Amino acid sequence: MYLERYPYSVSVSSLTYTFDSVGPRGVIPKIVRYNLENMGWGTYLNLAFGNQCSGEHIDTLSISNNGDKAKLLATVAATVIDVTSRFPDMMVYAKGSTRARTRLYQMGIFGHWDLIAPLFDVFAYIHGIWVPAEKNVNYDGFAVKRKLI
Repeated sequence: MYLERYPYSVSVSSLTYTFDSVGPRGVIPKIVRYNLENMGWGTYLNLAFGNQCSGEHIDTLSISNNGDKAKLLATVAATVIDVTSRFPDMMVYAKGSTRARTRLYQMGIFGHWDLIAPLFDVFAYIHGIWVPAEKNVNYDGFAVKRKLI
């Protein structure tokens, strides 16, 4: 199954991806950045996504309403696949800038579970703990780890 997505460019560091949303509101530059973060259990990549403002600044709160939500999410997902192919030992963490956006990410994950589960172990954060992700539970964040195939 192929999901329509936008072509993107990747930075030399392989941690920043840029692309354009194209729709009724025009061309809106988007950016996905993976920031290296450290927790007690190790280092992971924190996914940040939003409108690209000046330089590499990300506006994670703007609402584009450009009629391409599915294509945007598919493009972000493609960057997760790409960055984890470049850094296969890294876990990627994602949480929306609002509860509604986290819920949107969750719907995207479980709506395409048959494509995601073969590639990634998916974990979800709820009530202060990490658990294997399951359908029909609202979570506070998600982490994926590429399966070693």
